[in-house]
Amino acid sequence: MTNRLTAMLGIRYPIVQGGMQWVGYAEMAAAVSNAGGLGTLTALSQPDPEALAREIARTREMTDRPFAVNLTALPSIAPPPFPEYVDAIVRGGVKVVETVGPSRRDFVETFRANGVRIIHKCTQVRHALAARRAGADVISIDGFECAGHPGEKDIPNLLLVPLAVRALDIPVIASGGIGDGRGLAAALAMGAEGINMGTRFCATREAPIHENIKRALVAASEHDTRLIFRTLNNTARVLANAISEEVVATETRPGGCSFEDIRHLVAGARGRAALQAGEVDGGIVTAGPVVGLIDDIPSCAELIGRMMEEARRHLAAGLAALG
Repeated sequence: MTNRLTAMLGIRYPIVQGGMQWVGYAEMAAAVSNAGGLGTLTALSQPDPEALAREIARTREMTDRPFAVNLTALPSIAPPPFPEYVDAIVRGGVKVVETVGPSRRDFVETFRANGVRIIHKCTQVRHALAARRAGADVISIDGFECAGHPGEKDIPNLLLVPLAVRALDIPVIASGGIGDGRGLAAALAMGAEGINMGTRFCATREAPIHENIKRALVAASEHDTRLIFRTLNNTARVLANAISEEVVATETRPGGCSFEDIRHLVAGARGRAALQAGEVDGGIVTAGPVVGLIDDIPSCAELIGRMMEEARRHLAAGLAALG
């Protein structure tokens, strides 16, 4: 399948693996890229820029196809050395980045000077327009269905994607709630030129997380996610488990809560340990309601091949029905 997105990124199929903390390692990225999509390393899953440089090199040993690096640069009290991560990406010869957070002129200038394409993730059209003006090549628009941070406006993709497509003159990737070929077909029908998946790729054989976590995703229904940090205006969608239920209960108690009241529950190290040890109730597990569509654990190649076949079939059937 060829469109502006696949031609720009040098990929066979318009399927992008999202940057996922503690999941976006070389095994995951290489498997998706080898299957014809765009795999993505997560920069901040690495402890420092030198470790990211080694992970980029390790990915190159596993695939000769294009892959991306996700760089999430949200404001924080003690920010990582972002310019050094940018340098590691450029020195590693990576030609696609997925950026999250306020657009940084210094990042954009460095990436563009080195021929790196920029996919910027947004949850609102006005943010997408700002990112376009700042130099983004592609917009990944995240609807309310997405895992991770869906924003605070609760706009679903059925509305958000066509609004973004109408407003922008660059390719749009639909992100959130997509886990099969019907979702891909729907995104294309709305004008998107590709899709981004995170949760669905977690339930693949190559995903570098414990089998217990994958089985939990298969067993979950569309009702089994929770929205946390709502009262802190930093909403995140995660799998329903003992930890996320406790966070919600703490946030909704009389008088509310501060982040310090839940910090011990949502600590990144705790979530990482849960993914590695397979302790479903051990920490926060990021997931979207698309878990309701997940009923197996295929290889990335099997999943992408199946999705492309399904998408073609559903698009053809829809056109035939229209006469």
